[in-house]
This record gives sequence, C-alpha cells and structure tokens, in this order.
Amino acid sequence: MRPLRSIAAIFGRGEGRPLVVRRTSPARRILIGLAGALIGLFGLYVIYELGRYNAGYDRQAVAQQRTELEVRIEHLEAENRGMRTKLAELDTIRLGRAREQAEVARAMGDLQAQVAKQSQELAFYRGVVAQGAATLGVKIEDLRITAAPQPNVYVTHMALVRSGRAETLAAGTLLLSVDGELAGAEKTLDLAALTAGRQQTLRYDFRYFQDFDQELTLPAAFKPAHLVVELHSNRRDVTPLSQTFLWTVEASP
Repeated sequence: MRPLRSIAAIFGRGEGRPLVVRRTSPARRILIGLAGALIGLFGLYVIYELGRYNAGYDRQAVAQQRTELEVRIEHLEAENRGMRTKLAELDTIRLGRAREQAEVARAMGDLQAQVAKQSQELAFYRGVVAQGAATLGVKIEDLRITAAPQPNVYVTHMALVRSGRAETLAAGTLLLSVDGELAGAEKTLDLAALTAGRQQTLRYDFRYFQDFDQELTLPAAFKPAHLVVELHSNRRDVTPLSQTFLWTVEASP
C-alpha cells in the first residue's frame, strides 16, 4: 500500500502545482528571424569574398585600377572639350577667311575696273601726244591676227583709241577687207564676203578706247596678203583713215 501512496502523493503534488506553458511574443520571433537572416547574409558575403580571394581577385588592385580609369576618363573629357574648342575656332577662322576672300575678290574686281579705265585714258593721252591736241579722229593702236580652232577661220584683234579732245564720243563705221590671191588672180574680199554676208560694216562708238575682235572666214584656196582697215567718222571735219597691215598670223594665247 505504501507504494501506491507514494504514487498518489506524487500525483497529488502535481495537482497542487499545475504545469505552465509560456508562448514567445511575435515581435521577438521577428527579431530573431531578422537576426538569423542578417547572420545568413553575412555568412554568404564572407563565403563570396573568400571565393573571390581564392580565385585571385584583389580588391585593392581593382579599386586602384578603377581610380586610374576615372582619372583617364577625366583627361579624355578635357581633351575632347579642348578639341571641340579648337574645332569651333577653326570654323570661325574658315568663315573669316571666306569673307576675306570675297572681299579680296571684290577689291580685285574694282581694281581691274580702275586699271581698264586708266588704260583707256592712257591710250587716249598717248594718241593726243602722238597726233597733237588739235588733231581730231580715231587711231588704230594695235592690230593682231590669230587663227581660230576652225579651219580657214581667223580672228582680228584691234584696238581703237581717240586722238584729240574727248569732249564728245567718237562714232563712225569700220570696214575690213583682205587682199590676196585666188586661183592665180588677185582678189579682194570685203567684210560681207569674209562674214558670209552677216555683216557689211562695223560700228564704233567710244570716248577713249575700244576693242574689236572680229572673226573672218577665208575661202580654202585663198592666199591672204594684206588686211586693210578703213575708219569713217560721223563727223565731216574728220578725215577717213585707211591703213594696210601685212597678213601675219600670230600664235593663239
């Protein structure tokens, strides 16, 4: 009976002191989970770094290389900015030179016009000196004959200048004819024959100076000897001028 009592006493003490079960609060469970997660992440990072170290990865060398590359990038950007600045300066200089060239071209055109005008005046005064101030009329200053690209075609280059006072314009007509030989006989071709009937006479009208470039076509069998130039002024008090030149063909310029 004594053992049964002992067992009853044990159960009796248990009934006097009930078993207490304590539950963990949710906040504590969350903190424990976060701590576990952080410890896990830190462990993974340590394992990752150890793996890179075992593979030969040097973090300091990579950082130094990155710094050097960043410095190089800054230098390249600075050089790029400098090149862009130089390119802008070159564009500005190019535009300035284009404007300068245009101004020089205009200035050259003005100078050429002035030279042409002064050449006319110079030719006039040369005529005045040669003929005398009291003599009125037109003078043949220069005459050349050159061959054209077409066969039997020639160009006469003639310069007329004013002799005497230039108070009014010198105006009149100009006749050209060529003396030569055709089929064994002497023959003279007038301007109408030399231009296939297109021109009978030429007119001049100038104050100081005038150039003539007249194309002449000769027959294939014609042998020219002389070129005759006749100038007839519209003024009755001016004597007509007739001058004969040897037919000499110069090389084309």
